[in-house]
Amino acid sequence: MTDDEAGVRKSHEPGIDAYAPREIAARVQGWCVAKAQLPLLSLAMLGVLAGAFIGFGALAYTVVASDASLGFAASRLIGGLAFSLGLVLVTVAGGELFTGNNMLVMAWADGHIDTRAVLRNWAVVAAANLVGCVGMAILVWLSGHLALNDGQVGHAALRIAVAKAQLPAGQAFIRGVLCNALVCLAVWMGMAGRSVVDKVTTIVLPVTVFVAAGFEHSIANLYFFALAILAGAPLGLADVMHNLLPVLAGNLVGGSVFVGGVYFIVYARAARRGSTFASTPGPKIRSIPRTMPFGPARGSMECLHCEGTGDDDGIQPGNRHPARHP
Repeated sequence: MTDDEAGVRKSHEPGIDAYAPREIAARVQGWCVAKAQLPLLSLAMLGVLAGAFIGFGALAYTVVASDASLGFAASRLIGGLAFSLGLVLVTVAGGELFTGNNMLVMAWADGHIDTRAVLRNWAVVAAANLVGCVGMAILVWLSGHLALNDGQVGHAALRIAVAKAQLPAGQAFIRGVLCNALVCLAVWMGMAGRSVVDKVTTIVLPVTVFVAAGFEHSIANLYFFALAILAGAPLGLADVMHNLLPVLAGNLVGGSVFVGGVYFIVYARAARRGSTFASTPGPKIRSIPRTMPFGPARGSMECLHCEGTGDDDGIQPGNRHPARHP
């Protein structure tokens, strides 16, 4: 037995070690299919929750940004760490987040879900995220939160939103690309974990980096703009769209192309061509855990390689899935 074969066999054995990247690819495929099959009501409610969760993270970041005693680097890093609360809540408590769901492109490119299912998911989740963010901003505004620190929290909220509105569109797009590349890498690495601690650890670092670097997250920006407008910021719809449209486009490119598309080419596409590296069978995925990154899954999902799927598509165990094993 070669060292490579021993490594592959070892990675498939039950244990506490993280899943290997090739195994993550199979898990992500099943996760994407389950998301695409969520009922409309469940999808919308989980989207509202995710928007509110991101609002909590943005709230925590604003509190840190209001402290003038912190230096630039310390404020950015601590603020990024605080903001990661949002994605941790989405991952552990369950939610549907538009930026994370850009990874559905991976299953779409491999033929497991169609274009209509992808667009349905993105449209419903984006609209629900908007509702969750705006609702959270209204509650925060009504709570008097902006008066904390002698009103400095409110000043920070205004400053953050105005700066975003003034960002040139080209820069906003690139920052959106970089932001969601890191967010979707957090999703990808979260799939490697076997415990809540594993998932939280993998989420915190990429999120902290994108916030510290000043990259742009479209869903978080919905909260920032809503709160600032409620607080009296001189921002109109045109100012908000000047930021949101390029950031949204950048998020789509960063998550769908630079993460989902790249890993599809590396693993799923290579497997179709018979690459030994990519096509070595991984462990069978018999269910999608309820604490998967960015939302729980419906029902159960069988192995993408063989033996049917359980209750999601009616294929009985022991039968080969016709779409996956022609």
